[in-house]
Amino acid sequence: MEFNHVAHRLDTVHFDLVVEMLKSQLGFVELRRIPHAIWLRQPGATVDLQLTASTTTHRDHDKQRSQISFISPTPREELEKLAAWFNERGVAANVGAYSEREFYLDAPAAFVDFVIEAMGPELAEYDVQL
Repeated sequence: MEFNHVAHRLDTVHFDLVVEMLKSQLGFVELRRIPHAIWLRQPGATVDLQLTASTTTHRDHDKQRSQISFISPTPREELEKLAAWFNERGVAANVGAYSEREFYLDAPAAFVDFVIEAMGPELAEYDVQL
């Protein structure tokens, strides 16, 4: 089997706004859409992101352990820009830290079971031959 995509849930009310953020701020391209889900890919990536609309009122208490993760030389600053983007559109968002090199963005009203993580590129340097 070959790895194809990961899937996470978005609150139905904020579904289109999060998709807009991924497209306009992070360059994602829409691959396929059905009424309750969308598949996206960031150019250059080999794994897709599926987002599914959810009406759940329960938010995972430990959702910080489930991330959509990005690499950036300035991870905190990049997430702060996304938090400002959400806040300007009326969706409360905040940035937290796992460490001095790993940060996360949460928009609790929109993200059901995940946060967006950004980390320094050195954390993705693995001594593994593929």
